[in-house]
Amino acid sequence: MEHKHRYDAQGKQLCCIPQEEKIYTDADAKKLLEQKHPKTAHSNDHDDEDGHDHSHSGDSDNIFKMFLPAIISLVLLLAGIAMDNWFPQTWFTDWVRVVWYVFAYIPVGLPVLKEAVESIGKGEIFSEFFLMGIATIGAFTIAEYPEGVAVMLFYAVGEVFQTLAVSRAKANIKSLLDQRPDEVTVLRDNEPQTVKAETVEIGEIIQLKPGEKLGLDGELLSATSSFNTAALTGESKPDTKNKGETVLAGMINLNTVSQVKVTTAYTDSKLSKILELVQNATSQKAPTELFIRKFAKIYTPIVVFLAVAICLVPYFFVNDYQFTDWLYRALVFLVISCPCALVISIPLGYFGGIGAASRNGILFKGSNFLDALSNIQNVVMDKTGTMTEGVFNVQEVVFDSAFNETEILQMVNVLESHSTHPVATAIHEYVGKPSNEVELQDTEEIAGHGLKSTIDGKELLVGNFKLMDKFGIQYDLDPNTIVYTTIAVAYDNKFVGYITIADTIKEDAQDTINLLHKLNVKATMLSGDKSTVVKYVAEQLGIDNAFGDLLPEDKVNRVKEIKAKNETVAFVGDGVNDAPVVALSDVGIAMGGLGSDATIETADVVIQDDRPSKIPMAINIGKQTKKIVWQNITLAFVVKGIVLALGAGGLATMWEAVFADVGVALLAILNAVRIQRMKF
Repeated sequence: MEHKHRYDAQGKQLCCIPQEEKIYTDADAKKLLEQKHPKTAHSNDHDDEDGHDHSHSGDSDNIFKMFLPAIISLVLLLAGIAMDNWFPQTWFTDWVRVVWYVFAYIPVGLPVLKEAVESIGKGEIFSEFFLMGIATIGAFTIAEYPEGVAVMLFYAVGEVFQTLAVSRAKANIKSLLDQRPDEVTVLRDNEPQTVKAETVEIGEIIQLKPGEKLGLDGELLSATSSFNTAALTGESKPDTKNKGETVLAGMINLNTVSQVKVTTAYTDSKLSKILELVQNATSQKAPTELFIRKFAKIYTPIVVFLAVAICLVPYFFVNDYQFTDWLYRALVFLVISCPCALVISIPLGYFGGIGAASRNGILFKGSNFLDALSNIQNVVMDKTGTMTEGVFNVQEVVFDSAFNETEILQMVNVLESHSTHPVATAIHEYVGKPSNEVELQDTEEIAGHGLKSTIDGKELLVGNFKLMDKFGIQYDLDPNTIVYTTIAVAYDNKFVGYITIADTIKEDAQDTINLLHKLNVKATMLSGDKSTVVKYVAEQLGIDNAFGDLLPEDKVNRVKEIKAKNETVAFVGDGVNDAPVVALSDVGIAMGGLGSDATIETADVVIQDDRPSKIPMAINIGKQTKKIVWQNITLAFVVKGIVLALGAGGLATMWEAVFADVGVALLAILNAVRIQRMKF
């Protein structure tokens, strides 16, 4: 008899545990494996952030090829220095010695000289390649062959480390880009066919095996299925979807073979839009980055002319002027002044920040928003869907004892079935399936008030207290004393009572406010919901200021009041309904960006899941990125300033120059990549 897998209500497999572990392994769901075997999982499957990497043979070969020119140059240089100083050879003189060092120079120097020529061809004369080229060739002209080779060798090694650092930063983002599979299995004439994802048309059905990634957005046709959404939200926790629910490209199917009806073209899927956003993020430069680029363009020609001046001007003022001595000082000055530590490490720092944020399910549209968030003083947020779940539940039913509560609730439930409002959903959840025995007549929705209908010749009113006032229904309570959202009910021109509905506060909302306060950021809640509800939520969470009963223009005015104090504002909302406020704020943050194309389009920062704790995390990533960038700027200027002064005075040799240039660049690069390993 064929075995059939058994599953619980959440889609978890109850049998064949080894098979389940295999599926989790295939799906790259490391956290799921660790939950099952917390002590043994690590030995089999390392996490990308556990502080070390597995070296694959292909990667090792590539790294060796990158370092090969430097290795050849180093061997020849060390051999030459040994024959110069430690093991003198009679044949190692004159032209033989020159040729030896030229051969040592070529592997590392030729690519740089080629880059310098190409830069000049593009009109960029004073590039770092030009500086290194004239400095090392100059060293050869004054017979300082070992130092000329050494300068270029260390520069080449620095370039390789820079390339590796950039590759690592790109790998963090590439891991996101790799989440979209190129091929999918579609059912055509009831036969599975593997085709290119971009060729699949809307309406076709994808068959998704356990461990496979979904290639396009669609609607789940299977009864239930569990997915790993880590590629989209940064969370590896399984998310169970039911028939008819939306599933997105990049989700990994777990446990069951599922069928998905394609609803969106390949290029229009949420994941495609996210990938495009991430790939374009580095084109939006931060002010610091833009300044350094402009600075380098002005700074480089100035130091070239200063180097020429150091070489030639002393001729008119120094009695025992020696051209070779002052040329050497000028060359040292040139090597020190190369701005590569700045022009490499600063973009790398911002790139690392964007990559770190992407890994945590936070998308920045540019490094300028990393800078902007680091200086935010106020976070203004919506209530529903941001700090609360956006899912309403009935809290209490307060009806006059003269009425039959069950009968009235059935009537209300049937009437609310004509509405799509979240309140109606809450009542359906509480009461159950609407009764077929209740017959409605003359049903009418009164905008901004509620619903009216006739049952058995008697009028039923369900809505807010404005509806009661409109129809002259008398009641003996003050609605403002009720904290929750209130649904008033009247039947046969008599006040029956009310039902209170409340939204659930998100589990990490409290942590969010606490973390914002630790970052010295003030929190303000603006909502169109009832003021008593908004103030109650604000008091529960410790939010600094809260305002309810607001229209969109009222929210704009509140944000203008904060901006009038010359304080920076980040607004957190859905990015669509609050577009005017998002436009006014310094940074617009969209919550739950997976749900809306417009969110991804309008917001500056997109939080891919609905967790508000990602707001302070995004601010912290911005602050850490900015801190690292300014550490690198300070390091480069201080060290270069000191060694430049020593070089101009003849107190620094080429070796100090190498440290000031390549050494500082390496230190700055190592500092910049730290952000890629940070836990936020």
